[in-house]
Amino acid sequence: MISYNPKNWLTFIFRFHKADTVRLLAPLMLVIAVYTFLVSYLELHYMHLAEKGIVENIPLMHNLLGFAISMLLVFRTNTAYDRWWEGRRSWGALVNSSRNLAIKINAFLPAEDTQSRAFFAKLISRFAFELQRHLQKESTRLQLDVQPHPEIPDFDTSKHVPVQVMSLMTSRINQLYKQNKITGDQLIVLNNEIQSFMDICGACERIKNTPIPFSYSSFIKKFIFFYIMTLPFGFAFKLGYLNIPVVVFVFYVMASLELIAEEIEDPFGSDANDLPLQRISENIQRNVNDIFSTE
Repeated sequence: MISYNPKNWLTFIFRFHKADTVRLLAPLMLVIAVYTFLVSYLELHYMHLAEKGIVENIPLMHNLLGFAISMLLVFRTNTAYDRWWEGRRSWGALVNSSRNLAIKINAFLPAEDTQSRAFFAKLISRFAFELQRHLQKESTRLQLDVQPHPEIPDFDTSKHVPVQVMSLMTSRINQLYKQNKITGDQLIVLNNEIQSFMDICGACERIKNTPIPFSYSSFIKKFIFFYIMTLPFGFAFKLGYLNIPVVVFVFYVMASLELIAEEIEDPFGSDANDLPLQRISENIQRNVNDIFSTE
């Protein structure tokens, strides 16, 4: 396994993983290289545009548009990363809320009420997995050990399952209060913890259901396309066939930024650069089980 140490940063240059933009853009880079070669060949050996000076001022246009496209790409990348980071913060808050709720319920419940502890141990960890499936809209069975429990029914997957999980927990907490197993003050504390779960769910749904406007993303792709398609005409007679690697490299940089932004703007997917929701959910399950198994 390669260590992510700043001292061996050279490994990042020559190491290509499955999500690397070089792999994803390789076919297009090849097409751009062939296109640039054809344009350069026609200008240098057939059309002789350098001698006529027809395209002499085209690089001025690229200089002017280069600043505009760089600002657009910076804004695009920052906006996408903000969405990714907000999603990460929400799931980090879910880890803390799950631990806090488990700790408080474990402390508030009478020592002999092992049945309620088992009930909450399953449902608290179940919420993370159900929220993951809700965000990813998966129809497959969760990778979760859902052993049958007499007080936990099968959830209706056609409805909002995370809400069903929290409703079941809220009902059980109120039942414990009516049975005088927890006090009124403890009930208020637990209700606040329950509310934090739904706040997190709502924050994740806001990110999921509010994508970057399609017209904005489409405009940047068109801008990059026409910018790159006109680049060989202005540089061919100044750089010769060195025009080919230069244009390919410019395309790689611009297209990579757009590709990265497009991938991380939805942090709840299953791509390599998305949030590791399955691992976070398993971590919550392990922590909750450890809390309730503590003697």
